[in-house]
Amino acid sequence: MKKMTLFVWMGLAGCLYAAESDRVEQWDFFELALKGPSSGNPFVGVEFSAVFENAGKRFEPEGFYDGDGIFRIRFMPDEQGIWRYKTRSNYPELDGKEGRFICTPPTAGNHGPVRVRQQYHFAYADGTPFFPFGTTLYEWPFQTEELKKQTLETLKQSPFNKARFLLIPPWKEHYVTSPEKLTEFPFVGTSRENWDFSRFNPGYFRNLEWCVRQFRDLGIEADLIIFHPYDDGKWGFDRMDAATNERYLRYVIARFAAYRNVWWCLANENSFMTHLTDADWDRLFQIVQERDPYGHLRSIHNADRIYDYCKPWVTHVSLQYYMAVRYLGISPMLRDMYQKPIVHDEINYEGNIARRWGNISGEEMVFRFWSAYIGGAYATHGDCYGTSEDPTWISIGGKMQGQSPPRIAFLRKIVESAGGLDPIDYAYETNIGGRAGQLYLIYFGREPIRQWTFRLPKKNLKEGMRFRAELIDTWNMTIEPIQEIFEVKPLDAYTFTDKNGRSVSLPGRPYMALRLQRVD
Repeated sequence: MKKMTLFVWMGLAGCLYAAESDRVEQWDFFELALKGPSSGNPFVGVEFSAVFENAGKRFEPEGFYDGDGIFRIRFMPDEQGIWRYKTRSNYPELDGKEGRFICTPPTAGNHGPVRVRQQYHFAYADGTPFFPFGTTLYEWPFQTEELKKQTLETLKQSPFNKARFLLIPPWKEHYVTSPEKLTEFPFVGTSRENWDFSRFNPGYFRNLEWCVRQFRDLGIEADLIIFHPYDDGKWGFDRMDAATNERYLRYVIARFAAYRNVWWCLANENSFMTHLTDADWDRLFQIVQERDPYGHLRSIHNADRIYDYCKPWVTHVSLQYYMAVRYLGISPMLRDMYQKPIVHDEINYEGNIARRWGNISGEEMVFRFWSAYIGGAYATHGDCYGTSEDPTWISIGGKMQGQSPPRIAFLRKIVESAGGLDPIDYAYETNIGGRAGQLYLIYFGREPIRQWTFRLPKKNLKEGMRFRAELIDTWNMTIEPIQEIFEVKPLDAYTFTDKNGRSVSLPGRPYMALRLQRVD
């Protein structure tokens, strides 16, 4: 990334300016660093922002204190051309600093941030479709450098283009007592007894930024989990007061919002943080909506009680509800309910631990992925082999041990080649997705079907349309062409069938699918 940290010292104030020749590609970020006040507590009471303008577009991101007397502002330009900026602050040494830079065309692989597309789906800012295939890496930022690099190498070979992880570590005994115990925390201090919740630890957040950058360079969206309940009051990060929560949230936005691959997840299992009400979560959502200049995707992950995803500041549904993907046909109903993209971000994990949520088979994980995507939704994987206290991958990263990732990669190719999937008349058949009248993906799930009669929902079909079929083995990852061409004729008020009443023979084993593509 061509990030620019510019140190052109100007007089006693040590002001830093961007030269006219500075260039930043579209959707990368420009960074301005200024020398400012360091006495007292620079994290509190210093107002610092900048106005960036180009051809009538205007953004005003907040800056942040990065320690050692340095204040930074980061900006992600969304238009090419010359951008001019001017800083604003209640401190003279940070106020009124002006400059400009040139925003150049994006380089290969840079498509901009992901947005909602066509109500239920996603696309990058340049219009390139984005189909989330997620995985879970809750604690990988808090591991050794060697383990983090191994995680990145594993991701390079995986199908996953979105990963969820925590911005604050959960409390675990080995993070406190082991030889590799944590030494960096979000706030200044070493324990609950001496945290200074008014002072952030910039070094801690630089490590998180490194993680986000690594994901960006691999083409992976970083789904940042801002709050969580996995502290039980031992460190106190799950029980901060409202003012601290807001200050922390604004600091996170100021540091991370300029990264194009960021998604905001307000919390994991939010309802387990029982001291926070829905009104509190509403306010935190509104802060993100107000302070993030770029409108990154926003959601929240539920536990026993589901937040109202219909609220206007929620861009998509991030759901923990494994029953929704244990049965075909529920994802389309969720789409109808929320009228937003559905991402099944926790569908249990493939693994071998004793806990209910961490011991489903590879076959079941792949079934749940197919169930989600056939229904026009998306899903997130997890690999959970090891111990209940510290299972691999979903907790610490490293290597995946499950059987599902290559099968999920196979599904991803099918979804991307189809241009995405929508449910097709799921009241009639709960297992058909695709594009009505053009492409049908019929998933039989666990049922060992031996024969399927050519019969399709009537939507967008006309008599005389012709289709070629392929038999897909979703577990063995094979696609077998079927030679017959099927031509439709009316059957009744709801369906069309082949004019010769033909059917397709199936092998009578589970996890099979048919793909029908129009050929005329």
